Amino acid sequence: MALILLLSMSAGLVRVVIGPTPADRMMAAQLLGTSGIATLLLLAVALDVPALLDVALIFALLAAVSVAAFTRRRAGADRA
Repeated sequence: MALILLLSMSAGLVRVVIGPTPADRMMAAQLLGTSGIATLLLLAVALDVPALLDVALIFALLAAVSVAAFTRRRAGADRA
């Protein structure tokens, strides 16, 4: 499972670097965040460290806030 997540994160990094649009880069960043959260959840179970579950939850909340901020910023730019 960790190998699949690593491949997913590698594909996301490529998309962040080559773009072509800001929306593509934001979606790739979301993919990286989701894969990172999944990795933390796997580590929490494998290492029996419940604190990693809390860290994964915080990262998930930050990812949602970043998407909301990005869409509000883009919507404001479209109106101007």
